[in-house]
Amino acid sequence: MVKGERKVDEVVTREYTINLHKRIHGTGFKHRAPRAVKKVREFATKMMGTSDVRLDTKVNKEIWKSGVRNVPYRIRVRLSRRRNDDQDAKESLYTLVTVVPVSSFKHLQTVNVEK
Repeated sequence: MVKGERKVDEVVTREYTINLHKRIHGTGFKHRAPRAVKKVREFATKMMGTSDVRLDTKVNKEIWKSGVRNVPYRIRVRLSRRRNDDQDAKESLYTLVTVVPVSSFKHLQTVNVEK
């Protein structure tokens, strides 16, 4: 493997903490939660290298739990790159984003999750 090249063809699961606060800074009140959802999708695309990103409904609920204006500063998510079973799909892999409940975000690192 060449330096800088990513291995996107394997199935993998990782846990990340996304700082939503810096990603929606300067956004008007009525656009904050929708923009946060878009930024989670963008983050998953960047980290996993797949354009097909599917958000679990609990991720949406977590972002919207305090309304459109008061988006949580951080969110802990599990990104799973999985095989696409659909034969006529454009890509062979997709990313599933699920929320991981945590009591505190202090000292959390990105973790590879073993199945």
